[in-house]
Amino acid sequence: MLAGSALLVASGCTVGPDFHVPSPPEEQGYLPATAPSRTASSGDPAGLAQRLTPGLPVDRRWWTAFGSRKLDALEDQALQRNSDLISAEAALGQARELYLAQRATLLPNVQLGTNASRNRNAGVLASPLSSNAQSYSLYGAQFNVGYVLDVFGGQKRQVESMSAQMQNQRFALDAVRLTLTANVAATVIQIASLEDQLAATRQGVTCYRRILEFTRQMQALGEGSAADVANAEAALEQAEDAAPPLEKQIGQMQDLLAVYVGLPTAASAPGAFSLAEFRLPAELPLSLPADLVRQRPDVLAAEANLHAASAQVGVAMASRLPNITLTGSLGGTSTGIATLLSSENLFSSVGAGASQTLFDGGSSRHLQRAAQAGLDRAKAQYRSAVLAAFQNTADVLQSIDKDADTLVHADRATAAVVRLADLSHRRFAQGEIGVIPDLGADAAVAQAQLALIQARTARFTDTIGLYQALGGGWTDRAATAGDTQKSATPGARP
Repeated sequence: MLAGSALLVASGCTVGPDFHVPSPPEEQGYLPATAPSRTASSGDPAGLAQRLTPGLPVDRRWWTAFGSRKLDALEDQALQRNSDLISAEAALGQARELYLAQRATLLPNVQLGTNASRNRNAGVLASPLSSNAQSYSLYGAQFNVGYVLDVFGGQKRQVESMSAQMQNQRFALDAVRLTLTANVAATVIQIASLEDQLAATRQGVTCYRRILEFTRQMQALGEGSAADVANAEAALEQAEDAAPPLEKQIGQMQDLLAVYVGLPTAASAPGAFSLAEFRLPAELPLSLPADLVRQRPDVLAAEANLHAASAQVGVAMASRLPNITLTGSLGGTSTGIATLLSSENLFSSVGAGASQTLFDGGSSRHLQRAAQAGLDRAKAQYRSAVLAAFQNTADVLQSIDKDADTLVHADRATAAVVRLADLSHRRFAQGEIGVIPDLGADAAVAQAQLALIQARTARFTDTIGLYQALGGGWTDRAATAGDTQKSATPGARP
């Protein structure tokens, strides 16, 4: 049996399926029709045309494309202090140590044992010593070596599974980084948008307050009615009613940003933002689907889970086969420490053992079937992750295109309202209309500004979404491919 086992070891017998990286998708795009390579443009600062460049790599520090030093500083602070990120780094460290511990099982186990005792035999018993002494000290030391012959590769498959689990934690860390940086950027943009909306709302409130003042003056002069005053009061209250929700959202977004950067909300002072501080990137990357699956950390994490599940099938299969163990020991026993390792006091032993489960009520068979079901599940989860990545990217591409069109229309609508306000100002100066219609035109401009700000915000948010959909540059494709191929080899050490 030992000779046969040695032959199997030499031939590299490893039961179970060998993992192969899933084939790249054949699709060349994400939408049924070809996505536009260039968005619409307008005269608005956030309305420039954006070009989608296939194959352009995603910069790991993609947020610097927005041209905001304050955003850059917040991103750096989040990457250093965020608790979720620190937790994910610790989880990766734990997974690495567990993998190394499992890999060590492929090596022999060597132990050193020592003992010392003072003994006195009863007079009716013969002394165990050659000197026949009844009182003696006895010292012993020995090395024990144990080695499990991994004849069927069960241990190698377990190491392979642990390696894949370590890779999963690595990609989970990348996913946390990606989500964190995208959330910080999106939160800052949202704060800037809300600040701009609040400013426009306050402009409108100022207009409606002046309208109310003039309406009351006209009523006092007998040129207005109580109904006119009531309408003006209602309009002012409605305008003022929009400010508190915006202020509440700003406060909540600032609290959220504090958590992202690892600070207590009471200690956070992110300062004010405005969309005018940010630059919309003119050139955006667009990865092919075959590249996307090598860039997205969620897809790569699903692939690592698939690899681990594949290895577990081999582990389950090997557990149903014979287990062969080699043992050996070398040591010495003496009544004196100085002579412990003398040739006449040395002892040694070499042995081998084999075990095979003959009956376990079908437990091992069911465990193998469970491992196979786990592999089938992991395959479905991987496919789901790929499809979700494609959907996410397709949604963002459509948003980038259509929200650019929305901004064009919002810009044109605002420009028309501004022209109308200019006409009102000239007519007021010429005495053709009263002050209230003139102030109403200014209030209409403030209202149009709200829609324009929201359209600007969407363009920045869409750009952040694209960087996130493409993996954020955190996963190096070449290194990932090399790691995956190495860990696919049974017993490989990444």
